[in-house]
Amino acid sequence: MQLDSLQHLRQFHIRQRIRMMVNQYEVHSVAPDGSEGELLAFAQQKRLAFKEQVTIYTDDSKQHPLLGFKARQRLDLGATYDVTDHAGNAIGLFRKDFAQSLLRSTWHVEQAGLPQITGQERSLPVALLRRFVDSLSWLPYHFDFTAGGQPVFSVVKKWGLRDRYVVEVQNPQIDRRLVIAMAIGLDALQSR
Repeated sequence: MQLDSLQHLRQFHIRQRIRMMVNQYEVHSVAPDGSEGELLAFAQQKRLAFKEQVTIYTDDSKQHPLLGFKARQRLDLGATYDVTDHAGNAIGLFRKDFAQSLLRSTWHVEQAGLPQITGQERSLPVALLRRFVDSLSWLPYHFDFTAGGQPVFSVVKKWGLRDRYVVEVQNPQIDRRLVIAMAIGLDALQSR
């Protein structure tokens, strides 16, 4: 998919593949009937890495990198993740707000030319249940990302055996590659 086409998308789906030694994610467009459309990107993350890094490719052949994100620090609970394009050029960054995330997960996203974006779990009761009742850690969650009180994008985890997400973009200026990185990061990094 061309970057221009990707930038015009207002909604896409992300689905985790179940694998033993890696986390893999498929990013799909949304078909007219609301189902998964064409494959837009494929991501892979090695588990148990000392310095988190995820590469996102144009497809599951993993021949052409599209973008990636990498932690600046090793094993840091409030790590900053730099998001870069296939050539290593900065797209933006995201970081977890460790203090605010004790009760309700909170992330900050930055892209040049836009105010800081803050994303937080929508429901405090669901956030608390997921944290303090181990048997309910699978509950779906919803993140709303806003800047200056205005919606930028949202990530909704759906019910199911596999992790599936619906991502909706409200702000046309946000780089969709940064949104994809943050949405995958929510799944891959949420429990850290």
